[in-house]
Amino acid sequence: MFESLTDKLGTALRNLRGIGRLSEENMADTLKEVRTALVSADVHFKVAREFVERVQQQVIGQDVLKGIAPGQQIVKIIHDELVKLLGEGATGLSLARPLKILMVGLHGSGKTTSTAKLGKLLKKRGYRPFVVGLDVYRPAAIDQLEILAKQEELGFYADRVAKDVPAISATALQAAQTATADCIIFDTAGRLQIDPELIEEVKNVRARIQPDEVILVADGALGQEAVNVAKAFHEALGLTGLILTKLDGDTRGGAALSIKAVTGVPIKFIGTGEKTADFETFHPDRLAQRILGMGDVVSLVEKAQETFDEKETEKMAEKLRKAEFDLEDFLAQMQQVKKLGSMQSIMGMMPGMSGMQLPEGADKQMTRTEAIIKSMTKQERRKPEILNGSRRQRIANGAGVKIVEVNQLLKQFQQMQKMMKMMKGSGGKKMMREFEAMRAKGGFPGM
Repeated sequence: MFESLTDKLGTALRNLRGIGRLSEENMADTLKEVRTALVSADVHFKVAREFVERVQQQVIGQDVLKGIAPGQQIVKIIHDELVKLLGEGATGLSLARPLKILMVGLHGSGKTTSTAKLGKLLKKRGYRPFVVGLDVYRPAAIDQLEILAKQEELGFYADRVAKDVPAISATALQAAQTATADCIIFDTAGRLQIDPELIEEVKNVRARIQPDEVILVADGALGQEAVNVAKAFHEALGLTGLILTKLDGDTRGGAALSIKAVTGVPIKFIGTGEKTADFETFHPDRLAQRILGMGDVVSLVEKAQETFDEKETEKMAEKLRKAEFDLEDFLAQMQQVKKLGSMQSIMGMMPGMSGMQLPEGADKQMTRTEAIIKSMTKQERRKPEILNGSRRQRIANGAGVKIVEVNQLLKQFQQMQKMMKMMKGSGGKKMMREFEAMRAKGGFPGM
């Protein structure tokens, strides 16, 4: 997410090294590059121009603070302006109970998936969510929502016979209240483009159910078109919030940076992947940090807390301290890490590492490592020293890899065990030499 913008802003700010005082002259080229980077990321040209003007007004004539490089000072100013541009502070949902949420958007924006994702998130927050399929034109959309609702244990309602969408929504509201749901999310139909029929239908649904929130699901990869879609829906329906989807793909980020400034509607959530867990509350300050390559440790920690089992983590930590960590433990930890997302997305949340590119196929390598360990018996995972040539060949065949990959995994795992024993004892310096040698050879496969 935003890799191109991050790289271009980083290049522009690196040119400020060695400057003792910020002036109009030495800032001109840098700000020009910042503006070019924003426009290249598909930020609205007017938004980009006004952003650069505000930054320029703040930096001209400022003394470089003692002990702080000019680049760092500019980064702070740009960070603060990005936060303002994205909308300061996380914007929560209405506190009404039952909370009625109307989801709108174009076909293909990820509306149905986002409905289930939002239901899952609110369930974690203590709500009893109920999702309603109102896309009577696409039975597959209703089927998809029903499958996701069952998967996440959410209440569900749909009418596959009736065609009066406002009437269906009213009946669904009664069904949800009977089921004691305190959060009802209505998934409306979409179109390939905005048309009068779509707007009129959603208006009628809104009049019937009186929602507390009207949220537009917009495809972040659309760039400026997403901003135009938001404007049209807002003028017709009076949106209360936005969900930007597909921010895990090759999106340039312009929609996220322009949509609040142009429409005045706050972004409330972002979709960062296809899984129902790939959904986050939108925090402008955290996204600004990611864009500037500063990482987002808070979001990473929150994600880890949701993913990792606390008791299992403590148990694993104890095994590490006692140097009793085996391949079965490693497999369990690797599967936990995979739940956090791709390795590249995890790197993007770590300070100073967002621009770092992992070797091509890093996630595939992790999958191959997982396949190798899964091809072992429990006894082999716990006692890898019993793995002779024939056992290794059987494991390679089972995992669909060459025996050399099995040998490499076992060799590096042995090195890892050796280091843990050193940590347990007093060979700290020797352990660091071993670690550096292991790192120089490419580290542990898949990690």
